[in-house]
Amino acid sequence: MLYQTLLRPALFRLDAERAHTLALTAAASLARSRTLAQIVHDAVARPRSRPVDVLGLTFPNPVGLAGGMDKNAVAPLAWWAFGFGFLELGTVTPRPQAGNDKPRMFRFPATGAVVNRMGFNNAGAVAVADRLADQTRRGLRPPIPIGISVGKNKDTSAERAADDFAGAAAVLAPHADFVTINVSSPNTVGLRALQNAADVRALVAAVRAASGTKPVLVKVAPELGGADLMTVLDAALEAGAAGFIATNTLSTAGRPDLPQGGLSGRPLREIALKKVAEIRAHIGTRAALIGCGGIDDAASARAMLSAGADLVQIYTGLVYEGPFLAAEVTRELAKSSGRESTKTDAQKD
Repeated sequence: MLYQTLLRPALFRLDAERAHTLALTAAASLARSRTLAQIVHDAVARPRSRPVDVLGLTFPNPVGLAGGMDKNAVAPLAWWAFGFGFLELGTVTPRPQAGNDKPRMFRFPATGAVVNRMGFNNAGAVAVADRLADQTRRGLRPPIPIGISVGKNKDTSAERAADDFAGAAAVLAPHADFVTINVSSPNTVGLRALQNAADVRALVAAVRAASGTKPVLVKVAPELGGADLMTVLDAALEAGAAGFIATNTLSTAGRPDLPQGGLSGRPLREIALKKVAEIRAHIGTRAALIGCGGIDDAASARAMLSAGADLVQIYTGLVYEGPFLAAEVTRELAKSSGRESTKTDAQKD
């Protein structure tokens, strides 16, 4: 394909974050034209997938964009054009922040991995909300569910964390279809310490109060497991969480062969699959579950759905497979679904 033979080699000669910025700039250019976005969408997003109804929303296909790719909502319409069935924008904090020092993003092509230590770099809740409102006014909002991930500023204490999460949610929820609480990034000091029953219960309650009727999800770390995971899940559900995202990136702490940060991509796949199965076994049908980690083709997406996910998200796979990965995965899932339906109908006959 064009991406693998021409674009990827050119992008991979650049620093990983610089390449990300260029790709995002190109996507933002596409997102400024409804007509052009429609042409691209009609060309790549065929055949149509069977819609998924979850969270009180209808998702045209189960393949979404993971948080972190488009933190500042600069290209929502482009992601729809590329074939995504839903988006998660952000993570967005109440106040703008620059994030961690550069370099802070690293590719590992041999293993299909990325390590990042971005640190919630974003324009802040007000700026992102204003951009989304402007896109809606100009007819540039995509016709798919949009979630927004919220977090705390790095200089906010754990004791005041709920204020940050709720503050960001209050500003952004009017422009979102669901809100995600990100307490699982390894790149903000002290953030993962909030992954305990008491704090999660308080955060979910605060964000729900700030988000009105919008569903609230909690994104969990791959390291969270056993009884600790179960108590966090139960606390979130008791406070009214509508679902979970599993998982965030894997901390590289203790890995001298890798830079400090969060590991994503293919090495995370089996860990994420097991986490999704573990969560689904515990929550049953009480909440929605979005699988994220190492999805870079239809087979890995299908495995995640089979493990218990209602929906899946892609990020690192885009780096290695290109912008039309979501459309390709959706196309293959639709084909296999059609074959299964035909097989079932034949068995009935």
